[in-house]
Amino acid sequence: MAPLRTALYQGPAGVPDTPSVTLAALAGAARRAADEGARLLLTNELYLTGYALGATVLERAEHADGPGAEAVAAIAAEHGLAIGYGYPERERDAVFNALQLFGPDGARLANYRKTHLFGAFETTYFTPGDEPVVQADLDGLRLGLLICYDVEFPEPVRAHALAGTELLLAPTALMRPYEIVPQTIVPARAWESQLYIAYANRSGTEGEFTFAGMSCVAAPDGTVRARAGAGEELVIADVDPGCLRASRAENTYLNDRRPELYTTLV
Repeated sequence: MAPLRTALYQGPAGVPDTPSVTLAALAGAARRAADEGARLLLTNELYLTGYALGATVLERAEHADGPGAEAVAAIAAEHGLAIGYGYPERERDAVFNALQLFGPDGARLANYRKTHLFGAFETTYFTPGDEPVVQADLDGLRLGLLICYDVEFPEPVRAHALAGTELLLAPTALMRPYEIVPQTIVPARAWESQLYIAYANRSGTEGEFTFAGMSCVAAPDGTVRARAGAGEELVIADVDPGCLRASRAENTYLNDRRPELYTTLV
C-alpha cells in the first residue's frame, strides 16, 4: 500500500469575522496540498470560526450538515483530497467542540466530538463528547479522530491503537507555554501506541491566547516527519504503512501488554 501524503494547515491566525475568511484560506491550502500530491488535509481546532470566541461560540455553532460543512465538502471534492476541519457543532441545545472529516469525493467520513475539555472557555460553553473512538478509512489506511487535549492523555490514544487506528488526526489549539506537547508528548504517544499522529495547531494570537504553532506529523518509530514553525504554514509528510508494520514488529508494546494487571485504571 502506498504512503498517504498528509498535509497540515497551520493557519490562518486570528478570529475571522465570517467563516468565508477561513473557507477561502482552506481552499487555497487545499489547492497547494493537492498540487503536492496530498490525499489528506487537516486543519486546526475550531478552524471554521477561530478559537477565542467566548459566549459567541453559541451563536456561531452550526449543525454537522450546516453551510460550513457543505462548503468544506465542496472544497474536498474540487481538489480530490480528504479534509478534516475543526468547528463548533450544534445539536439541539448542546454545542460540541468537533472534528469533521470529508473524503476526496466530498462524502462525510466521520464526525468526532472532543471528550476531554480544557480550561474555563471549553468547560463553560461546550458539552463533552462521549464516543471515545471514532474512525474512518482512507486509501486503505485506518484513520482515528481526537482533538487537542484528548491526545495528552495516554488512554484515548491507546484505545485507538487497540481499535486498529494507524493514523490519528489531532487538530489542536495549543497555547504557549505548553510547547512540551508537540515537542515531547505527541512523539511519545506515537511511539508508545505505535501509530502515526498528525497534530495540526493554530498560530498567532487570539484574545488572551497565544498559540504555539509547531504542528507536526509524528511517526511510530519516534521520529517527527514534518514540523511547522510559529506562523502560518502548510507542512506535508508521508504516512507510510510499511514503516508502521516494521515499527510494530520491532516495538511490541501492543502485543506485550498485560491488561489483567491494569484493572485499577478504571
